[in-house]
Amino acid sequence: MSSIHIRPRFKDKYRIKPEEVGNLVRSHLDTLDTGCTAEILPTFIVINIHPKEAHFWSPQLSISFEADDQDDSFTIIRGLYGPNPTVWAFFFYGYIALGILAMFLGMYGFSLYSLGHDARILWILPVLAVAALILYLIAQFGQKIGAEQMFTLHHFFEDSIGHRIHLD
Repeated sequence: MSSIHIRPRFKDKYRIKPEEVGNLVRSHLDTLDTGCTAEILPTFIVINIHPKEAHFWSPQLSISFEADDQDDSFTIIRGLYGPNPTVWAFFFYGYIALGILAMFLGMYGFSLYSLGHDARILWILPVLAVAALILYLIAQFGQKIGAEQMFTLHHFFEDSIGHRIHLD
């Protein structure tokens, strides 16, 4: 799981019926104290770190699964690792806010510059770029903190279905 991937994902075909995936995860949760919790729906599962061990940077694994169109005996399983939706929204809106602010300040500053007026407001653009870089570095730091728990989620799901899964 490389740090290049912001939200690692996988896609795999497995010889199992789609309705069995949720049952396997449910039975694995019931038999062992795995340190994970799960919300299981008919074609979607969200696996989280148990609240006792969870922290701000704890990841979650979202899994969707469906029958393969070519062969009904196979199921296509897609997984996406990511932060808690609250954390994801914080960074998403942070980047959006910085981008919109940079766009409007840039338009205003370059308008002043093209009219021959004082355009010192343009010095805010590098500050916003540094703020975006800091936001990115904080996200990478948080991803490193949650890396061990991401492996825990990955191994939990692999053990649940009894199939090794490679990340893209």
